[in-house]
Order: sequence, then C-alpha cells, then structure tokens
Amino acid sequence: MTQNVPDFTTMLRAAERSAVHLEMRDVYSVGDEVAEFEAFKRTGHVHLDPTAAWWPVWLGIVRETVGRGVVMRRARIVSEPVTDYIRWEHAATPLNIDAGEQVRWLSRRQASDIALPGNDFWLIDDTLVRWNHFTGVGDWDDPKYSVSDDPAVIKLCETAFETVWERGTPHAQYTV
Repeated sequence: MTQNVPDFTTMLRAAERSAVHLEMRDVYSVGDEVAEFEAFKRTGHVHLDPTAAWWPVWLGIVRETVGRGVVMRRARIVSEPVTDYIRWEHAATPLNIDAGEQVRWLSRRQASDIALPGNDFWLIDDTLVRWNHFTGVGDWDDPKYSVSDDPAVIKLCETAFETVWERGTPHAQYTV
C-alpha cells in the first residue's frame, strides 16, 4: 500500500492513457451533493447547468484530461429497481458525457459472478488504484482515500472494471 495519497487532480494530470472509475454503491451521501439531491427528490428534475455547484471544477478536469488523449470511463453497478440517488445520478450523467467521460451501467444481478474489490476506485494507467472510502450511510469516511500500486490489486481492479464495462449498458441506452 502506497503511503502518500496524491491529490486527485494531480493524479489525473499525470494520467497518460486511461482513468477508469468503478462505483458500486446505491446511495452516496456526501455533503457537496445534498442540496442538489434533495431538490431532485422534491421536483424530479436535474438542472444540467455545468456552472452549478462542483461541476465547473470537475468538468474542467475531465475536459483537460480527455483533451490530452486520456480515455476516461466510469462504470456503475446498481441494484434494480434503482434508488432515488441512482435516478438522480443517471439524470445528471449527461454532464459527464458532454465533458468526455464514457459511462456504462450494470445491474447488480449481472455482476454476481464478478470478483469485485470492497470499495469504489479509480484506476490510473493500470498502475495506481485510488480507493474511495465511505461510511455505511454513504458519506466520506476518514480517511476518504487510500492508494495502492500493488500489482495484485491493480490486476483485481483492472479485471473487475473491464468485466463490468463489457457487460454494462451505455448510458444512452440504460433506462431507470
């Protein structure tokens, strides 16, 4: 396990070929999303404004990374029927796609035979895993992140992601 956890923007700026993200929770409850998620639950609508909340920073990083030729892919394993959170996340995903990310969805039932790591992760250039740690209710845990460059961990994450990606449904075709 690598001891220093690099800043995420630094990690993406160092990526040369690929940055993949596997999400496996049905509910996240991180502070910077609460207001927008609550508004969605009340109205059923997502304002696809790329200048709102955290979007300008994130979408800028994505555009910069993809603009250098790095392929960014995100796969989400979800229970069906989906939670309100996943419904909200699905409705907001066009912003990610417009910035250059590719996104696929996989029903948890179709993931039963995949060896998955215990936490969400980012895998950068098949050389470094950044784990995302959450509490049971979906807020950031302490510490929020850890990293690993262990070859066995890299292989587990690479194989898990690629299998989910292969089975997943592209965002435009996945309905919630």
